[in-house]
Amino acid sequence: MPRTSEPGRSVSSRLLEILFAFRAEQSDLSLTELAHETGIPLATVRRLVLELVGAGALERRSDGRYSVGLRLWQLGTLAPLTESLRTLARPFMEDLSTALRQHVQLAVLEGQQAVVIERLSAPKAVGLVSQVGGRLPLHCSGVGKVLLSHSGADLIENVLGGRLPRHTSRTVVDPDLLRSQIAACRRTGTATVRGELTEDADSVATRIVDGNGRVVAALSVVVRSGSVKHQAALPSVVAGGLGISRQLGWRPGIRLRED
Repeated sequence: MPRTSEPGRSVSSRLLEILFAFRAEQSDLSLTELAHETGIPLATVRRLVLELVGAGALERRSDGRYSVGLRLWQLGTLAPLTESLRTLARPFMEDLSTALRQHVQLAVLEGQQAVVIERLSAPKAVGLVSQVGGRLPLHCSGVGKVLLSHSGADLIENVLGGRLPRHTSRTVVDPDLLRSQIAACRRTGTATVRGELTEDADSVATRIVDGNGRVVAALSVVVRSGSVKHQAALPSVVAGGLGISRQLGWRPGIRLRED
């Protein structure tokens, strides 16, 4: 539990702790839950939450729980990387969704996780554990492996040297095998995951590169296991990634940056 009640912590840091307690998988919280999540005393949480409600950053629901307010959501849409990526990627994602009738998602790296910033889903597509705004592990998701393979050596070693949760019986948790997969992904720009995060879901992913040669995002199609041949989906996913990369200024001949 974060020790945000320790002496010397500023009011602004405590306000941020409260706001960051809200996540895709817990989009509404009570005062007691906020106190538990942040480690801030309940009386202080109550006072700060009232200030956030007054500013429009949080909203109080009819059941007494709190959720992100409209003004905070509007502020989030101004984030230049995610918003420009979503806008540029949307047509390519729509084409993939129309052609394959599966989940198509766009993710970026944040810390030691991948964050889904956009997703298009067909009505009968396989159920997934994440949603837009949700986080995916780097070691066992398609977009995660792409982002991890193109990150710095320090991050790779931190992830592989830490705890690697096994989500299904097929999750790869052997660091040596993961290093081999990462090397292959860095070479090809693609990753294929078979039932590692969700038992009956496979993923085919590719990198998105900007005009400076930096891998800034990953694009993937998530399919029900056995419903689509990976090699059949891969060319379309790669073409979509290249198209988005061109919109970001990438051209053939621009070398990938070694971070």
